[in-house]
Amino acid sequence: MGRRTPPQSATRIAFGVITVFVLAQVVWWIVFQQRYIGSVTRERLAAWQRDAAAANLALEAQNDAGIRQELERRYPHLSYDGGAFVIRASSRESFQRKQEGYLRMFAYEGSFFVLVTLGGLAFIGLSLRAERDLKERQQNFLGAITHEFKTPLSTLRLLVETALMRPLDPAKRRDYLMRMETELARLEQTSEQALASARLEQAEDPPVLSAEDLNLVVERIVQRSQAGLEARGAKLTVEYAPVPLPVSIDEAAFSVVLNNLLDNAVKYSPDESKPVRVGLEAKKDLVLTHVSDEGIGVKETEVKRIFEQFYRTGNEMTRTSKGVGLGLHLVKRITEAMNGWVRVEANPESRRGSRFTVVLPKRVGLDHSAQPTDLQRPDTIERGRETT
Repeated sequence: MGRRTPPQSATRIAFGVITVFVLAQVVWWIVFQQRYIGSVTRERLAAWQRDAAAANLALEAQNDAGIRQELERRYPHLSYDGGAFVIRASSRESFQRKQEGYLRMFAYEGSFFVLVTLGGLAFIGLSLRAERDLKERQQNFLGAITHEFKTPLSTLRLLVETALMRPLDPAKRRDYLMRMETELARLEQTSEQALASARLEQAEDPPVLSAEDLNLVVERIVQRSQAGLEARGAKLTVEYAPVPLPVSIDEAAFSVVLNNLLDNAVKYSPDESKPVRVGLEAKKDLVLTHVSDEGIGVKETEVKRIFEQFYRTGNEMTRTSKGVGLGLHLVKRITEAMNGWVRVEANPESRRGSRFTVVLPKRVGLDHSAQPTDLQRPDTIERGRETT
């Protein structure tokens, strides 16, 4: 049996064949029209030449002013010149211009047809590619979430069976319980991400936002998560702004955003030393929360894709990092639900790693519906010195 052509290669081959066929068909159509118009032009000029010969014969048979005027009315494309009828130059030029106009019209129509056809094929190709990428990410998600559930469950089962089979001294029992707690936390985090993503997809109403000082919100979130991050090797540094940062947010939702960014910062820092910095600052009508690390960084080709649902780099069968491809997607969706946005760039403070920035509008009044009047988009934010 021959090797089966992969769907992506088959799509490219089909697209190429259709493109070549359309181009060949249009070229042949234009060439055919050119030949047809050339044939019509030659036949018309030959007919006019026969009319001129017939008029000259009639003029020779009866040469007077009356017959000449009658022949001029009968053959408007002829003119009497020097004792004989000839094809009128203006008629010849007008007819040729008309035929050339037809040819240009056919050429423009053919070009437009090619552009529309290729544009439609390109759209279909991009749609198929997007659908294929989505299916691939969904398959990766299924593989990742299976791993994220199966691994801690297997570990928990092994620990429980071991504890039931033999007595454990207090130190060993405490070690087992701590390992169980770690695996349960991993299961809880995976479940929370999957449920949060499902809630976002089904949510019809915007989140209820309340007035908060982002300095205090971040402080509360860090206090709850710092111990777990440091247990994984993180060296967490938090630099709060020296002034209040009033924002309208959902604290529980923002906790998901910040914890996912902190988790990523630790997860993708392969060295034993895992410095992670959280910095807050205000810029005009905006409040910025930076999460910086010195890990492997983000490739330029993946900057836009890392926020897509289920997207993860690499292969699920060989991946060593944990996760199901929902963390950064949740960061983006939740931040946008709070009227903000998120961006990523290379860490400006070191030669390695990345810096994620969550941008929220500054609260400008006591009214919950009040919004800043001059929101800058990410590409217009001035890069300045961070507040320390």
